[in-house]
Amino acid sequence: MAHEILYLSYKDVESLNLEPDLIIAAVEDSFRQKGLGLVEMPPKPGIHPRKDSFIHAMPAYLKGSDAAGLKWISGNPENPKRGLPYIAGILILNDPETGFPIAVMDATWLTAYRTAGATAVAAKYLARRESEVLAVLGCGTQGRSNTLMLSKILPIKTVRAYDINERALASYEAFVRERVGIDVIKASSPREAIEGSDVIVTAGLLLKEPNPVIEADWVKPGVSAFPLDYDSYWKSSAIASMDKFYTDDIEQLLYSIKGGWIRPIERISGELGEVVAGKKPGRESEREKIMCMNLGLACHDVAVGKLIYEEARRKGVGTHLSWL
Repeated sequence: MAHEILYLSYKDVESLNLEPDLIIAAVEDSFRQKGLGLVEMPPKPGIHPRKDSFIHAMPAYLKGSDAAGLKWISGNPENPKRGLPYIAGILILNDPETGFPIAVMDATWLTAYRTAGATAVAAKYLARRESEVLAVLGCGTQGRSNTLMLSKILPIKTVRAYDINERALASYEAFVRERVGIDVIKASSPREAIEGSDVIVTAGLLLKEPNPVIEADWVKPGVSAFPLDYDSYWKSSAIASMDKFYTDDIEQLLYSIKGGWIRPIERISGELGEVVAGKKPGRESEREKIMCMNLGLACHDVAVGKLIYEEARRKGVGTHLSWL
């Protein structure tokens, strides 16, 4: 019996030009399913062939939307020096009925925008509604995608950006001006970017032995903080100063702490999926300082991957490969 797989390259995926609102909705639904116990998703196992590098396997099955798949994703901090992206990988979607693979797609674009979608969902439930000042530390792919997605949820009027790489900062500034319509204030230090900001996104490299700089007294009451780089930028005292600390998956967080990628967290308030599902409170006061450390969930990859697959089929994008 003949069986075909739809192959989608990076350019194929990017050409679909998925609306940010659709991505945010798909990620929010997958958070809700997880909060309701409708997601099968083991902590991502990984191998680490080079210092500060990783290759992770991320499987998930979403019962509510009957979607299954696996992302095979890598990160290597030396890649930008080689002219390669820091993050690269593929996503395989499977037919839950037969188990057969139905699509293989580049996961670089998907990872950037599903991660940003998760930040947007976190902001929807945890940030103050009138948050207008955004600080971004790390102006690469994640810095750009997170700024775009947050602008769909919050009334961002000012962006303060910091990056040690002037070229990355200039590229980020051009992207934000074109896609978001906001001028960027270039900060000369992390502290200058953070002090007085309503929302903080740190999007540096994931380092096992980081040199964190963010102090507790830099962060104002009412802030919402979203560290995409785990605790690489944040001192433990700054994290401990938060009134609430959420994550996307407690089991995965503890797994990462045990593996030495994150320093121990004193107090965990719960999972973001529990907040989305109405099982845990989100923001309860204007002065609460809240951090949500999303580590990246396979259920988001599968949810957005299914969206990409369906849109590609509708538009006739991609290459059909014979498998059986």
